Amino acid sequence: MTLDQAQHQVDEWIKMHGVRYFSELTNMTILTEEVGEVARIMARRYGDQSEKESDRNKDLGDEMADVLWVLICLANQTGVNLTEAFQKNLEKKTIRDKDRHHQNPKLK
Repeated sequence: MTLDQAQHQVDEWIKMHGVRYFSELTNMTILTEEVGEVARIMARRYGDQSEKESDRNKDLGDEMADVLWVLICLANQTGVNLTEAFQKNLEKKTIRDKDRHHQNPKLK
């Protein structure tokens, strides 16, 4: 599935099942909450914190998909074409960072 297809599919789902988009501010808050859920799993599963029993069965992929879903909602609401935005962002990073990471002694 492409980003364009994902944006279209989310929009169709909202129209069919969601009645309407939540407000942009509400979705921004939900995005922050979903990122926090990913952070909690990462900190406990891959970081130094011990994993609580209630977190052991959490599906990291599902939580990341929740983040993507809300991000797509925000893109749709604000008229952002994620394919174009991602391509521009990749070009920016390639120009800006083409040598930077190779020259970073911390990465060697």
